[in-house]
Amino acid sequence: MTAQLKSHSVDQTLVLTLSNPEYRNALGPEMYSAGIEALNAAESNSDVRSVIITGEGAHFSAGGNLNRLLHNRSLPPEHQAQSIDGLHGWLETISTFPKPVLAAVEGAAAGAGFSLALACDFVVASVNSVFVMAYSNVALSPDGGGSWQLARALPRALVNQWLMLGEKITAQQLLQHGLLNQITEPGQALEAALAWAAKLNARAPNALASIKDLVNSAGSQNLFAQLAQEKQHFVNNLHHPNAGLGIQAFLDKQTPNYKA
Repeated sequence: MTAQLKSHSVDQTLVLTLSNPEYRNALGPEMYSAGIEALNAAESNSDVRSVIITGEGAHFSAGGNLNRLLHNRSLPPEHQAQSIDGLHGWLETISTFPKPVLAAVEGAAAGAGFSLALACDFVVASVNSVFVMAYSNVALSPDGGGSWQLARALPRALVNQWLMLGEKITAQQLLQHGLLNQITEPGQALEAALAWAAKLNARAPNALASIKDLVNSAGSQNLFAQLAQEKQHFVNNLHHPNAGLGIQAFLDKQTPNYKA
């Protein structure tokens, strides 16, 4: 079965499904390019206000296909480098995508699959899901920004433990450390993610885009730069039509209907 990225819409949410069930939805170059293409199309589509990434069947994603990686050892190093560039391009697109991106995780999220979930703005996972950065188990090191995401959120000693020992991490552990938004019963992660998305879809898209940009910038600049960025976003959003709708609706005790 050929690996692919399936898509369908639920109201104003685009659902992207990693589909490679024979290999537990292992990732590959065809998915990376499809992911970038899907997000680029969704960015300009006013009917799409959020995106959910999930996996087909019992698992989110096993990460890289070890058989493909073993084959790549016989090819010039540039071949694997180009493949990683594709993965990183997709993750960078998720980061700069101005709409909320949610991960709905069932089963295993391993390696680059774990990194993909961490790259999303919200993560919903089933209680029996398992996360692991297993690179060191096969004498490899992380890609996909996993080391960056974890090191920003957790103490250094714990990140070293998870990465160097390739330990399995439960959904409860990730929730405890603030890396999950919700734990669900098995099989309910997508449904719960859709409920989160519906709440987000009802809010002003321009305000959510500003918040995502501010949160992403906060860890890489000083307070003064962050204050300047906040000021610019605030002024822009105040003069956006949605602020008029939102403020007036609040004063009138009504529910606003925000525009894309």
